[in-house]
Amino acid sequence: QVQLVESGGGLVQAGGSLRLSCAASGRSFRWYTVGWFRQAPGKEREFVAATSWSGGSTDYADSVKGRLTISRDNAKNAVYLQMNSLRPEDTAVYYCAADRKFTVGSYEYEYWGQGTQVTVSS
Repeated sequence: QVQLVESGGGLVQAGGSLRLSCAASGRSFRWYTVGWFRQAPGKEREFVAATSWSGGSTDYADSVKGRLTISRDNAKNAVYLQMNSLRPEDTAVYYCAADRKFTVGSYEYEYWGQGTQVTVSS
């Protein structure tokens, strides 16, 4: 069983940066694939980024490539999403998710956090 808690969201101006954190419980978390997803008002949830258990393999949605970076620190049971050059269209609730599968990408992950709000003003 894994529990995930996101933090670091907030209000930022366009062009600014935020760093989201996902803190996990559970000793086996280091072996989990972890992804970030987001959901904007009135829209479906969409994949943002994912990382393998080692951090050696990552995947990104085309819309965030070059601006957002996913990383993890297994010693701290944490995964991060560094968000630079933010745009108003990045406004959404951001969710951290984890899965025991080794596949890195967009699919229905097993465990989900409660989400953190990111708002980018123009």
